[in-house]
Amino acid sequence: MRDSVHTIGVLFVCMGNICRSPTAEGVFRKLLAERAPKLSLHVDSAGTHDYHLGQAPDARAIAAARTRGIDIQRHRGRQVSAADFAEFDYILAMDRANLTELRAIQPHAARAELNLLLAYAAHSPVDEVPDPYFGGADGFVRVLDLVELGAAGLLTHILRRSGVEVESSHRL
Repeated sequence: MRDSVHTIGVLFVCMGNICRSPTAEGVFRKLLAERAPKLSLHVDSAGTHDYHLGQAPDARAIAAARTRGIDIQRHRGRQVSAADFAEFDYILAMDRANLTELRAIQPHAARAELNLLLAYAAHSPVDEVPDPYFGGADGFVRVLDLVELGAAGLLTHILRRSGVEVESSHRL
């Protein structure tokens, strides 16, 4: 049960919750701490499948995130649940396949806003974050680049919608 004071919830979703979504969660948490430290948000990530329940993120995702000062190694994979649609205001899929799966399990009365993360990235050359799992380390760097764009745009959207002003030195 949530507090009487509403805390905005943001959930990032990919297939297995060990590559893209924990990276997006880590990037978003870092941006939030740097650019809106007084704003209290509930931030998490999950997967549409149960392949990696309880597992740490992929070692390549951990290493790539670390190069940007982001620590995701304590994260443990979990699967999206029906309760997430009531708990979170924003549920952001990394690609269309996961967005389709989320829509298929979304309860009728759900209040969560479902979208692709990169729908918030004004200058992204693509609209999906590709799955780097079967590729090399460069794919994880590409994921970081893309989720940084999406996370920055999402945070700007949330701040504006919440009526929080961003100082010019902290523009996203």
